[in-house]
Amino acid sequence: MSRPHLSQTQTPPLSELLMQHRPGHALPQPFYTSPEIFEADIEAFFYRDWLYAFPACLLDKAGSYQRIRMGAYDVIVLRDAQGAIRAFHNSCRHRGSIICSAAQGRVAKLTCPYHQWTYDLDGRLLWARDMGSDFDPSKHGLKPVHCRDLAGLVYICLAPEAPDFDRFAETVTPYLAVHDLSNAKVAHQSTIIENGNWKLVWENNRECYHCAGNHPDLCRTYPEDPTISGVSADGVFPEKVEYHFNRLEGLGAPSRFRLDEAGQFRVARMPLLDGAQSYTISGKIAVRKRLGQVPVLDAGTLLLFNYPTTWNHFLSDHSITFRVTPIGPQQTEVQTTWLVHKDAVEGVDYDLKDLTVVWEHTNDEDRRVVEDNQQGINSPAYEPGPYSASHEDGVIQFVDWYLGRMRARHLPSSLAAE
Repeated sequence: MSRPHLSQTQTPPLSELLMQHRPGHALPQPFYTSPEIFEADIEAFFYRDWLYAFPACLLDKAGSYQRIRMGAYDVIVLRDAQGAIRAFHNSCRHRGSIICSAAQGRVAKLTCPYHQWTYDLDGRLLWARDMGSDFDPSKHGLKPVHCRDLAGLVYICLAPEAPDFDRFAETVTPYLAVHDLSNAKVAHQSTIIENGNWKLVWENNRECYHCAGNHPDLCRTYPEDPTISGVSADGVFPEKVEYHFNRLEGLGAPSRFRLDEAGQFRVARMPLLDGAQSYTISGKIAVRKRLGQVPVLDAGTLLLFNYPTTWNHFLSDHSITFRVTPIGPQQTEVQTTWLVHKDAVEGVDYDLKDLTVVWEHTNDEDRRVVEDNQQGINSPAYEPGPYSASHEDGVIQFVDWYLGRMRARHLPSSLAAE
């Protein structure tokens, strides 16, 4: 008897699916297809966690703003008159109209186009016409969103009460400091849509098992060898990686592997292939006016991931940030930003194609493999297969982190820990 099509079957309850997952294996089909589980993901992670937004250098002047949308939320992130970065819900306190309709811009004040209620850059309501003598403007300022500037990377949190950010900041700030992102500018930014579930985007990112067969340009500089790019079960790195850590630490560039106890973030400065300096076709640096004070050209790449929204590569000459934004059960936005020194001149200090070609190609190749993965999962014949313990330990770590959080939220405490 043939198996009924997915649309003809009823998705088991989330609690049942969470209990049934087989360790070391891919997730059951509904985790990648179900609208209900997608909404549960958004509620559990993207409405509660700290989310990477963009590099702070995009807000180069007072009044500069970027608009960020996540699920049902619409947020304005801006630099105020005192130079601080703030975030507010993009909803007028009069009748709720959006205030900023453009994706980015610069304003002296925030003025709602509907009835011209006007707000200062710190969110205070400055002017509202004909509201009566008993109207108190101080009670109608824009609603704030939690916002932090982490060594030049802007994070926001949509939760009423934000989880702790300081532990993450204290851990990674010394690693980021040497890259001097306060003196960065955006050389290029690309945004693509991958027709796959956000978890597939992350799973693909967390392994290089697929690299040799899919990323010819990246493999010119990035080591596919899991003993170099990963970490063994006992936490011991091979001698080559230990030498790399010790060498860079001795030169003043924090490098040693750090993994958050809860598994939500990791930072480590990992070596590239022998002789490689940066992500270019030639393997040489892409930017002569280098960003940061990394003491040697062959310092490798500082890898920083922070679930659920960002992975990053910080190199000796430039930096690259990535932001993951779920759009639907089978659609995810991935935005990539290339940062160079603010005084670097295109055509003089760097060639834009040389700077971006490796990750432009890699992103498109990843889009294809994620979409192929999603299409295969959509088949009624899909059955979760086992991960490779040596090549896909990062995927296992991500899935375990995801399931741990979901079980804590959706299962009784007696079952969540199992």
